[in-house]
Amino acid sequence: MRAADRHTARHAHCRGAALTNRRTVLQAAAALAALAACARAGAQSALAAAPLAIGDTFMLPSSVLGENRRINVYNAPAANGAPLPVLYMPDGGLEEDFLHIAGLLQISVASGTMRPFMLVGIENTQRRRDLTGPSDDPEDRKIAPVIGRSEAFRAFIRTELMPAISGRYRTTGETAIVGESLAGLFVMETYFVAPEMFDTYIAVDPSLWWNREGLLAKGAAQLRTRRHGNKTLFVAASGEPGMPALAGRLKQVFDTAAAPGLRFELAAFPEENHRTVYHPAALRAFRTAFRKPAEQRGPG
Repeated sequence: MRAADRHTARHAHCRGAALTNRRTVLQAAAALAALAACARAGAQSALAAAPLAIGDTFMLPSSVLGENRRINVYNAPAANGAPLPVLYMPDGGLEEDFLHIAGLLQISVASGTMRPFMLVGIENTQRRRDLTGPSDDPEDRKIAPVIGRSEAFRAFIRTELMPAISGRYRTTGETAIVGESLAGLFVMETYFVAPEMFDTYIAVDPSLWWNREGLLAKGAAQLRTRRHGNKTLFVAASGEPGMPALAGRLKQVFDTAAAPGLRFELAAFPEENHRTVYHPAALRAFRTAFRKPAEQRGPG
């Protein structure tokens, strides 16, 4: 073979080897890249966020209110999946009071300071419409385009929501309601006009100023004319200006027209204001109204 041919052959051989080596390097790099991609995908999959659920949510069509209402439900753990009493709560949306009250139920049941309950939160659509009774005070009428429909909201709870809850979940016959501010007003009004609806009423800083304190003015007569036996009413009052005086007048109502069989407690929280009172007051109320029987309490 001529020298030129041998040179060409050697060049071709080296070039082929170089190409082979380059392909090997590229293949190895591709394999490493694929492995890295798989590792990243695995890590991302391991770190991927998932919804955090603490209960159920569903939409309930209401012919009484002429709209759909979102209902949020938290089930406190019960031994052997036993049926639960139900605590209803206006202002029960996720951006309202549902989460912090559900948290109170969870820790209170876990620590043995209250019996297990189911929490049913009613999310608002037109809060000031649903939670207020009629008012002839011009200042009250300024707070919303529509007010004074509490009777319809009460009918929705009684005739549509309560049957829906008992149809979906295992419940006992025991019921309660809790609310703060205007929702506290609704709780108080419901106690006075329809005491048979619930076994326990918890009103935190109720807006008793509504309609020139009309609920207080009618309260004594309603206590005398309605059956209130075997009921619990827990009212909490903050130190917000005006609230202690309203609470004092509420106490006078019950002092002058006692309801036989009613367990009434008025708790003062002078260190709290209207924005901070709900959580500590609800904790006290749950420990008071829903206390476990002595034989079911753990040590300590």
